[in-house]
Amino acid sequence: MQHDAWFFVGIFAFIFLIWIATGGPSRPISFSGPTLAQPQELGGGTYLSFPRANFGFGTGSEIHLPGSSDGDGSVSGTSNTQTQTSVSGVAFGSPSPYRGSVSLYHYVSGAGSADPNNESITISVNQNAGTVIDLTGWTIKSESSGNASIIPKGTETPMSGVVNEVQDIVLSPGTSADVSSGRSPIGASFRENKCIGYFNQYQKFSPALPLNCPAPEDEIISVYGDNYIRDAACISYVNNLPRCQTQLTPPVGASSACQQFLVTYLNYNGCVDAHKNDTDFQGDTWRIYLGRTTPLFRSKNEVVKLLDRDGKTVDAFSY
Repeated sequence: MQHDAWFFVGIFAFIFLIWIATGGPSRPISFSGPTLAQPQELGGGTYLSFPRANFGFGTGSEIHLPGSSDGDGSVSGTSNTQTQTSVSGVAFGSPSPYRGSVSLYHYVSGAGSADPNNESITISVNQNAGTVIDLTGWTIKSESSGNASIIPKGTETPMSGVVNEVQDIVLSPGTSADVSSGRSPIGASFRENKCIGYFNQYQKFSPALPLNCPAPEDEIISVYGDNYIRDAACISYVNNLPRCQTQLTPPVGASSACQQFLVTYLNYNGCVDAHKNDTDFQGDTWRIYLGRTTPLFRSKNEVVKLLDRDGKTVDAFSY
């Protein structure tokens, strides 16, 4: 046994001497840990890696789940009209052939107001619609309450002090309609025009009508008559008048020609008579009134729908 022990000691001593002779502890491999060859070196083949899911964090992209909101009440992923099935859990309904050509502005002005005259929504016809759209007979509906109102006929160019004829409300591509839940201050839906601001003087509109009437100083030049330049007092008076203000009582001492000009032309009907044939007379916006005495929409948790005459959904949004 002692002889065998010395034999093994001699072998280890021999290996130690060889290690010292070949560099011993100064060899770099003495300081490295165990290594594993790269995958491509294990037989020269390729290796597999699992694909990483792209969550879009910090990339500018977004993730939308079916039926989720884009922030304006619309439902994401609805560029194809046939794929939209619901809005905030409410069935979208059968898509109308007008889907994509006519849109609701995704906001109700004055939603929840106790006064239906302050409650309005905007319908627009896309610039590339390719045809005019007849809105009369379409329906605006509240899904929360089931309330609904049908879009009536209107008067394209109303006249003051007379019974106006009505016709279907037709929108051309690129035009729109502000739809109020309440009653019209002038008794009918109408299209804005170059003179429409005169109605602001005696009626309240929500929102207010644009004050885009022709300037009085321009009117005196065009319709007063050939001798207007000699009527310095009239010119001075007219140059200080605001736009869209009816002149009921001419100033004392005004010439008869000046009085005739003020009473005839500086009012809504006179303005229409003077400018109805202008190429820029008609505006791009209709004012539609549903004639309700109570609000149509709730202040929140609402789904608004626009339905065509066949009851198919043209557009919808929630808030």
